[in-house]
Amino acid sequence: MSYESVIGLEVHVQLNTNTKIFCSCPLTFGEQPNTAVCPVCLGHPGTLPVLNKMALHKAILAGLALHSKVNLFSQFDRKNYFYPDLPKGYQITQNDFPIVTGGMVSIHLGDGTQKDIQVHHLHLEEDAGKLTHSENENFSRVDLNRAGTPLLEIVSEPDMRTSEEAYYYLREIRTIMRSINVSDVNLEEGSLRCDANISIRKAGDPLGTRVEVKNLNSFNGVRKAIDYEIERQIELVESGGTVIQETRLFDANKNITMGMRSKSEAADYKYFPDPDLPPVRITQDLVTELEAQLPEHPFAKRMRYHTELSLPLKECIVLTDDQDVALYFEDTLANTTQEAKKVLNWVLTEVMSRMNEHKLTATEFTKKVSPQHTGELLSLVKDGAISGKIAKDIFDDMVATSKAPSILVEEKGLKQVSNAGELEMIIDKILADNPGQVEQYKSGKDKLFGFFVGQLMKATNGQANPELSNTILKEKLK
Repeated sequence: MSYESVIGLEVHVQLNTNTKIFCSCPLTFGEQPNTAVCPVCLGHPGTLPVLNKMALHKAILAGLALHSKVNLFSQFDRKNYFYPDLPKGYQITQNDFPIVTGGMVSIHLGDGTQKDIQVHHLHLEEDAGKLTHSENENFSRVDLNRAGTPLLEIVSEPDMRTSEEAYYYLREIRTIMRSINVSDVNLEEGSLRCDANISIRKAGDPLGTRVEVKNLNSFNGVRKAIDYEIERQIELVESGGTVIQETRLFDANKNITMGMRSKSEAADYKYFPDPDLPPVRITQDLVTELEAQLPEHPFAKRMRYHTELSLPLKECIVLTDDQDVALYFEDTLANTTQEAKKVLNWVLTEVMSRMNEHKLTATEFTKKVSPQHTGELLSLVKDGAISGKIAKDIFDDMVATSKAPSILVEEKGLKQVSNAGELEMIIDKILADNPGQVEQYKSGKDKLFGFFVGQLMKATNGQANPELSNTILKEKLK
């Protein structure tokens, strides 16, 4: 029997404000537990929360980047439930009147197919603390440093049908949020997390009973959890069982989901407007002002590279995943005679490999090797002054010294031999010194061509112009 899976994601994005959403405690990661706390984020009686204006502005920017409607009126509510890392006994969130509604995220799947995923809404809320567990202890430790961190929850419509679509949707959310600088979306530090709502149905049937898988914090984890849960539900229904609405956790070591608790509905949380926070009223002028701050959308940039520069879509997707890397590419292209495809390849291979090797962000790498210097290096290759192999060695020296490539080429005497007369003299001597290999080549052993190239490179310390050398060699060997 054929089943269709129906998937929606709730993506939690920690906003990169300086302080928490309702108090002045600094946002930290990796600090001593329970040191970045105050009476407000600990929920002490008599304290009053005050909304962080920057968190509000970043939520609006995110909504605009997702093509959503920014609501001029929104309201905070209390979501009442008990958990050890929730000191107040309730979470301040938005239920009935979120800051943003609607929206759409366009994604490209692995084969280049485009799909549009609708967004239901975005709402602001505070994060809870964090529980840590040790195999050697029969209790959990509570760290409340994270309590009160501003969270933006992006709730999609149930528009996804495969784990692949969910995977690329989550990656696109990360790319967009990073491009507008509302979050560092670092999965390792928990600033991007995801809950997946998954159900199955026969094609054409109403929506089935959904199961929520909580706290997925890796792209592959999302994929594996969804695939497992789809198979689990299909096997359950095929064996005569019934899918129940519940919350499950994903075990990344075993690649399985496990029951956590029966799923609560909104009514079970007893939402009601927070009496300590007035409704949020913003103006259209503020929305317009923030909209003017948005950079070019990553999807639009990707398609511009693909159509205007005739670059492969797959590589354009990789390039625009980090907007700082894309900016490095554009600045390099503007400062070189080299064609766009070769600049793209250089950035995706040579630049990014050295960024990873030296653990540098694109911004940090730019301070070591400017796009202008990289463009100059690629122009030297294009103009035949140095070979591609020498360019890679020079690039390593540029990373180490931040010197211009022309200076390094001069200092090391690495200028490519491109004088046809000089190359002819060297090649004539090589052929005269190796008559046996010449005869074998002429008798049909074409692979010996590589031998002559090797001799030429040895004689010129690797500085012979490859294209010109091959042309002369072929003519001489006739």
